[in-house]
Amino acid sequence: MTRRQTLGTPSPRLHRPARGRALATAALVACASAVLGCGTTQRTAADGTDGTITVMTWAPQGTGATNKPGMPALAGAYARWVNERGGVDGRRLTVSTCNDHNDGVSAAKCARRAVEEGAVAVVGSYSQHPDSFFPILEGAGIPYIGGYGITNAEFTSPLSYPVNGGQPTLLAGLGTALAEDCGPVTMVRPDTIAGDQLPALLDSGLRAGGHETASDHPAPEDATEYGDHSRRALAGATTGAGETEGCVVPVLGDRTDTFMDSFRRSRAGFAEVRTGTVLGSADQSTINAAGGDSSPYEGSYITSWYPVATDARWEPMREVIQEEAFGDNRVDPADAGVQTTWIAYRVLHAALSSLEGGEATPRTVAKALDSGLEVDTGGLTPLLRWEFDNKLSPVGFPRLVNTDVTIQIVRDGRLVAAREGFLDTAATLLDADVV
Repeated sequence: MTRRQTLGTPSPRLHRPARGRALATAALVACASAVLGCGTTQRTAADGTDGTITVMTWAPQGTGATNKPGMPALAGAYARWVNERGGVDGRRLTVSTCNDHNDGVSAAKCARRAVEEGAVAVVGSYSQHPDSFFPILEGAGIPYIGGYGITNAEFTSPLSYPVNGGQPTLLAGLGTALAEDCGPVTMVRPDTIAGDQLPALLDSGLRAGGHETASDHPAPEDATEYGDHSRRALAGATTGAGETEGCVVPVLGDRTDTFMDSFRRSRAGFAEVRTGTVLGSADQSTINAAGGDSSPYEGSYITSWYPVATDARWEPMREVIQEEAFGDNRVDPADAGVQTTWIAYRVLHAALSSLEGGEATPRTVAKALDSGLEVDTGGLTPLLRWEFDNKLSPVGFPRLVNTDVTIQIVRDGRLVAAREGFLDTAATLLDADVV
């Protein structure tokens, strides 16, 4: 009898594949044993007399670039909600939070704290500095569950368990949507190592739709205005546009709204263009602040990993926020980071429940996830199951298991579904030049 983990229930149920499939992957599991910390002793609060399980959630807060305060705030709310209902199989869940400050030194400090505090996993977190934190987590065998997907390393580390397809799927899906409706496309993205990876992903979707590749415009991710960059982007999108409007695609995280302020002032001297971006660079609150139906986002395509925020499938998360984070303005249920943290903690809950009261350590949690645990998120994502090799390994994404995105559009100032269901970007990503 197949049993699956269901998102909306306090006590997750589990599905494991047949023993034959597990044995078929045994060699791959063994190959990862060094990373999983085999043969080492892991310090864990779950072994203490109080029966507590400690995890960590980190994200940048109070910085001049992208900030995600809602992720650790939602993590704390989730822990309170679970503990008020008896914990995870009777064990109390403790969440330690850390500010990575959008810099590598702080990211490394957060990872070292996770080791020192005996965290069994880092869950629902955001950081642009995988080279700083992954070596530390891997050395201690600590799994990284539900990162934001902002870097390619999150789809390569054997200890990473992503719940969405990150920037790769968002941009591939956006390119597919824009290919049909846009003339020339210009992309404005951060002038960072992570930003350097983005143009090829957008181009893969454009090519899939028979469109030429986009013009690439790197820009500072912490600028206070983007007048020059918006004018150059507009010039690129309107030159040779013909009868089909060009499109400008800003993907600057929290600085996208700053870019759009400059864009609004600059666009008067140019022909009409459309805009498109990805969730995380724009959401409903961003659109509201920019003027709603009079904002430059009106008519924009915006890709997301998940259904629109008003979808009924988010109701369990909204109930937790209402009960445990009411009045906390850091926790916006429409924020992609908050949504990712919610799903990541449900994956953690499933992994811990699968231990059936056994020892909870970084290694046992990772082993549970690697042994075929399948998580049903109630339709917010496809069934999640992690393997050491998958169909996207040839293009450098061996841990990317969720290739689905939704295509949304801004109509009358509201984000609504542009098409029914999910778009699978797997085939598009296989054509991406990102290796």
